[in-house]
Amino acid sequence: MMTTTIKDYLEASATIDCDHASITAFAARHTIDAGTPREQAMRLYYAVRDSVRYNPYDLTLSVAGLRASTTLAKGQGWCVAKAILLAAGCRACGIPARLGFADVRNHLSTQRMREAMQTDVFFWHGYCSIFLDGVWVKATPAFNIELCERLKLRPLEFDGRTDALFHPFDLDGQRHMEYLRYLGEFAEVPLDQIIATFRREYRFDPLALTVPGADFEQDVAEENQG
Repeated sequence: MMTTTIKDYLEASATIDCDHASITAFAARHTIDAGTPREQAMRLYYAVRDSVRYNPYDLTLSVAGLRASTTLAKGQGWCVAKAILLAAGCRACGIPARLGFADVRNHLSTQRMREAMQTDVFFWHGYCSIFLDGVWVKATPAFNIELCERLKLRPLEFDGRTDALFHPFDLDGQRHMEYLRYLGEFAEVPLDQIIATFRREYRFDPLALTVPGADFEQDVAEENQG
């Protein structure tokens, strides 16, 4: 069994291409004048959360599609893609970062997603785990602030000290998300495991889910009119 070290969470990898010119520029631009690694991580978290739109209809399951530089160029991505981008930004700043995964029950979705998935369980929900001040801290940059407003969710804040995971209830007191099981934290995305689970649990081909032109925020807005 291969042993991982803190060095493994600093190096560029197939999807966490922290040495890509666009990623190093992104990290430098958003951490300028940040005095500590914690402040750098916080700034990167908000940059990924709000400058890259959450779009689960763009569920790319390939190394090329999941690369941090690809997500940055597109300006949108699903939870795993955004977690990869945050990890890449942190590694570009010399901050150890890895990818965490959990199965969650999400009570807020859209009709298009419900029809495709036939379940409210989202397998392999992704977040980023960042090594700050000697401890690993979880950060979930998935939902941009505009989407939170439309879904009546409290935007998820990150202070670099405590885990930033989805709140169990929305602003109206309705259940939002339940964490069913944690699947571990990895130096690189376990793509083969994710694809195998999706093929077993969902009724669609996970390699062909991307819906060109589909807009998750627009679907949310239309379903919440009135």
